[in-house]
Formats: sequence, structure tokens, C-alpha cells
Amino acid sequence: MRVLTVDDSRTILAMLQHTLAGAGYEVLQAENGQEGLDVLQNESVDVVITDINMPIMDGIEFIKNVRASGKHQSLPILILTTETSQDKRDQGRAAGGTGWIVKPFDPDKLLSVIKKVSH
Repeated sequence: MRVLTVDDSRTILAMLQHTLAGAGYEVLQAENGQEGLDVLQNESVDVVITDINMPIMDGIEFIKNVRASGKHQSLPILILTTETSQDKRDQGRAAGGTGWIVKPFDPDKLLSVIKKVSH
């Protein structure tokens, strides 16, 4: 299974890489929403994990663009963020986000959520 992680924090990307690769997932990475869209143009993935607050294109715009493409209507998109406000959650859901995980993430919980949304 292939997972695309989109986050401007190299530390978070490294933690996600370690957690996901350690569980047997193939991991593709991008540092902002535009890079994430570029990856999705050329690669197929089973799950996307994205941050909200990023330069160039934030996570909400990224999700809207992914959903608008038509090709990825049912692709699970998990939002991994420090944001905890209901307003941001509502924006994420309205954009097409599948689930919400607050940083710092628990690796076991993250893997459990990925299993849940990818089947």
C-alpha cells in the first residue's frame, strides 16, 4: 500500500516515514499542497496524510483540488495537524477530508486509522 504524506515540517515527514515504512507501507512525500498535487498527477496512492498549515498551498486548498480532479473522489485523505478548532475541522470535512488526527500523533493510532479508512 502506498501513502502520500504532505507536510512542510521535515521532522513530521521523517516521523511519518519511519512509522509508515516500519509498518510496511511505501511512502511518497511532499512539502506543500502543490507538491502533493504534482505527486498525485504521476503516482497512484491508497491514502493521503496532509497537514493544514503549509506555504504555497495549504491543506484545505490541497484537499479541494484533489477532490475536484475527479480521479481521486474516494481517496482517503487524513488531516494531521496541530489545529484543534471546530472551525478548522469543519473546513477540512467540507473540503473532503476523511479523518482528523492531532499532532503529535500516536504511531499506533495513526496506523489503526489508516487501516480503517483504506479498506
